[in-house]
Amino acid sequence: MADPQPSDRGLAPAAVPSVPDAPSAPSAPGALRASHADRDLVVEQLRVAAGDGRLSPEELDERLELALTARTYAELAALVADLPAAGTAVSPASLSPTSLSPVVAPSAPKDLIRLHCSSGRAERRGRWVVPNRMDLKVSSGHITLDFTEAVILQRMLHIDADVRSGHITLITKPGIVVDADDVTVRNGRVQVRAPWGTDVPELLRIDVTGKCGSGHISARPPRRSFWQWLRRAPRPYAIAA
Repeated sequence: MADPQPSDRGLAPAAVPSVPDAPSAPSAPGALRASHADRDLVVEQLRVAAGDGRLSPEELDERLELALTARTYAELAALVADLPAAGTAVSPASLSPTSLSPVVAPSAPKDLIRLHCSSGRAERRGRWVVPNRMDLKVSSGHITLDFTEAVILQRMLHIDADVRSGHITLITKPGIVVDADDVTVRNGRVQVRAPWGTDVPELLRIDVTGKCGSGHISARPPRRSFWQWLRRAPRPYAIAA
């Protein structure tokens, strides 16, 4: 005789695990989450505005704190809504996912750039394309090459320097190695500072040759702005102890 089978009646149905609802899409671009780079852009605009006298030190401190903790583009836009776009790092109208993180195809580097300065000032700052070679001549002026935001498309830059009584300054960042051992110095000075040491992966090697009369050639990290110094902000590219 077969064993009796239990009846299916009265048994509770098997529990089905619940699936969490997917997060709803933001209703506007301003509701999207901001990145560290987005916050840095707004922080830079606030510092520029404070340096122009548009913000008091108290307002700067308050807005910097809000900018560093902002979560969305709308929160960042509110911090610069009353600041003009001209001459600043970013326009309030441009605070969007596409404009805060632009992707621009750089142009091909030139083979040679010549900068000859008698008694004035010549500069390369921001997003400029580093060439293969540079011919720098200074009589009594000042040439500044800022590599902190430069577009680097090759691993080597050769600089032929001729300094009589002026200055050549190279502003570097971790990964940029400056070799000025082959510069002939008469009464001037050649100084290379790289506080991050030699363990940082090399991005660009700058080979400086030529002569330095009574002026000087220097390579150094960027300096703190007045407001950064006033707020005792850490030095740019400082090495943690």
